[in-house]
Amino acid sequence: MVYRAFFTAVFSSMDPEKAHERGFAAIRTGRFVTRRVFPQTHAPRSVMGIEFPNAFGLAAGFDKNARAVPGLLALGFGHVEIGTVTARAQPGNQRPRLFRLVADRAIINRMGFNNDGAAEVASRLHRLRATRVGRDAVIGVNIGKTKLVDAEHAVEDYVESARLLVPYASYLVVNVSSPNTPGLRDLQAVDELRPLLAAVKEVADHALVRRVPLLVKIAPDLADADVDAVADLALELGLDGISATNTTIARPDSLLTDRDVIDAAGAGGLSGPVLAERATEVLVRLRARVGDRLAIIAVGGVTTPDDVRSRLAAGADVVQGYTGFIYEGPSWPSRLAAAAT
Repeated sequence: MVYRAFFTAVFSSMDPEKAHERGFAAIRTGRFVTRRVFPQTHAPRSVMGIEFPNAFGLAAGFDKNARAVPGLLALGFGHVEIGTVTARAQPGNQRPRLFRLVADRAIINRMGFNNDGAAEVASRLHRLRATRVGRDAVIGVNIGKTKLVDAEHAVEDYVESARLLVPYASYLVVNVSSPNTPGLRDLQAVDELRPLLAAVKEVADHALVRRVPLLVKIAPDLADADVDAVADLALELGLDGISATNTTIARPDSLLTDRDVIDAAGAGGLSGPVLAERATEVLVRLRARVGDRLAIIAVGGVTTPDDVRSRLAAGADVVQGYTGFIYEGPSWPSRLAAAAT
């Protein structure tokens, strides 16, 4: 409670992106990170041939460049999904691009895949994997399309990222569901998605040391029939799993935040508890469709220990969160990891 109150007092009045940068720096340098304050939960779970120390992890978006993995694991996350990483470095969208909806404990972001590029992130992961913590860490790598690359060359762009990053990934996620790169979500259409996933799978299947599990991350805004179609395609191609779900472009009437604030934030992906209902619906639908043939990472609106337990009960193999971390502070991962047993 002390740490939560401290972080709330220090960061809540800052510009959201500046607060993220300050908090990220504290985690990266190890401040406030001790095993005494944030006890580790060891409830191993084998998924996709990977042994996860516990079933709760950090979703992509927080550590885009693999700069704070050891500190994040020390807070209690069982795994960290880094990224989204693109083949080429890019600055992302113009600021401001991150907005708090405090009444809803939610966030709207239109970051736009700001990252150092696949080559630089691969070099950083190479150094991390040479350390004791890095060798043992479960690190997912989430890849997306470079903004300046047109749709006709998207496959080659993803393949370049996969080729550079797959040697260091515990698993690989193809992100075709962020709302913040123009045209990206169009790649979720099965006819567009098939050649993309097939090409990336070829890279993942023939990594030098071992085959790397491959997943695709989908949006909550897909119609049910399209969720089914992606599930069927994942089975057809022999993928290892699906990550469900990304942020939403919807602005539900149930939001408590003043509509003027929401309108001022504008376009972007909405995350937080408001996403939980649809994300759970997609999870349940996917599990019914694929049975035990695919792993499912449940993400979207996971905020409380009960959320973790309910996603696992609904069929998730592992669970991820992000927005709750922003509002709850550094004790949050260990509390949710303790529920993931």
